[in-house]
Amino acid sequence: MIMNDPIADMLTRMRNAMALRRPEVKVPKSRLREAVLRVLKEEGYIEDFHFVRKPPQPHLRVRLRYADNTAVIRGLRRVSRPGRRVYRGSADIPPVKGGLGIAVVSTSHGVMSDQACRRRSLGGEVLCEIW
Repeated sequence: MIMNDPIADMLTRMRNAMALRRPEVKVPKSRLREAVLRVLKEEGYIEDFHFVRKPPQPHLRVRLRYADNTAVIRGLRRVSRPGRRVYRGSADIPPVKGGLGIAVVSTSHGVMSDQACRRRSLGGEVLCEIW
């Protein structure tokens, strides 16, 4: 299957799994997906993820986080898409939901949250927003 937007696919898989209250979800492995999941883990939106080498394709198994039987992640939104890339400077990255969420940004120093970008004065491509 040809996939044009792997980040949107991962976010949709996570959204669907949370709607069904699944404890974990499988996503195909890529370095970009792994970097986005690392940021989500550091910020406390997911419990953990690990790499699984099973045929036919290696994948990442993501353990979703729930509090009182409701998902910690309330919403996921893809910002920069293949048809419309969105780049922002460190001062131009708006706070997500008034500071209650995070934006995941791909910078020249790796993938990081919007707070980390502001601390380090880095801009880049805004991949997605999580709240």
